[in-house]
Amino acid sequence: MPRQTGPQPAVERAGRDGAARWRRPLPPVEQVRPGLWSIPVPLPWAKPAHVFVYVFETSTGPFLMDAGWDFDEAFDELQAGLAMIGMSVADVRGVVVTHAHLDHYGLANRIREASGAWVSLHRLDEAMLRHFEHGYADRISELMIRAGAPAEMTERLLAGYQQPAPGLSRPDILLEDGDRPDIPGWDLTALWTPGHSPGHLCFWEPTNRLLFSGDHVLPSTAVGVSAPEEAVPDPLGDYLRSLARLRSLPAEEVLPAHEYRFTGLERRLAELDAHHAGRLSEVVEGLRAGASRVWDVAGYVTWHRPFRNLRGVALQNAVMDTMSYLATLEATGAARSEPGTPDRWRLIEP
Repeated sequence: MPRQTGPQPAVERAGRDGAARWRRPLPPVEQVRPGLWSIPVPLPWAKPAHVFVYVFETSTGPFLMDAGWDFDEAFDELQAGLAMIGMSVADVRGVVVTHAHLDHYGLANRIREASGAWVSLHRLDEAMLRHFEHGYADRISELMIRAGAPAEMTERLLAGYQQPAPGLSRPDILLEDGDRPDIPGWDLTALWTPGHSPGHLCFWEPTNRLLFSGDHVLPSTAVGVSAPEEAVPDPLGDYLRSLARLRSLPAEEVLPAHEYRFTGLERRLAELDAHHAGRLSEVVEGLRAGASRVWDVAGYVTWHRPFRNLRGVALQNAVMDTMSYLATLEATGAARSEPGTPDRWRLIEP
């Protein structure tokens, strides 16, 4: 996911009629392969504007991959999409969720209540649900303090921050790397691809040579990774290693959760490697130039606009990404941190 798939600040939401000034028309419901459909489900912000819910036809009823954000318009569009292909939410037998970000997991409970379907998730992402229940404001405040962000920027970031999402239901099934979800007539294998989230899963379908990539590999966006923490000290390193394991797959087509389907997996993996290598070099240059706080180092990185002009989620993501680049440099022995308020970083020259 682009990084916006995590907790979000408040934005203009669509009304019950689905109208919003920034809303672009959704892509059409499409048949991807015989018995396999994609339904675009809207998100309550401008970018990314939708998540793809993939529908697997089986002899016992439909199974879904990912669910969408939990708001009325999304549920209405999912129901309408299923009706277009002769199905209903009540028919759904299972929901395979690629990761716990709420634009993927949020609607899973409504679907389960309407149908009795099981919901699956990786074990490490199940643990993330309690963070969403309590809200991420305290976590973001802590990260901004560690980064050395000016107090007024932290206050501005937190002012419209998303409220907690209490009462999130837990998955019925915990999938691990190599597990095969029980979807009759379909041969899916879970591939553990941590980085964007600790328990992110892609799914490989060898019969049609399809890779369901979730948010791990998107066709035009380089997704961010989670912030380093004690349990996950090097999320960017995890992400790069997860990219590498996909190189052996003879994928005919990649089906991501956002943007659009694409071919050329090997080429896209190489582009993502080069993107992150370039940013790592910029972080090294920042340290070499004397920057020591995360906030200062981030100013040396090429973002979609200058760091000083970033606001809201874009600013949050830039800070978290810079932390992840520094953590990777530390993991490889190229940099060292001195924890404090804020943290200080220095380059270890050979």
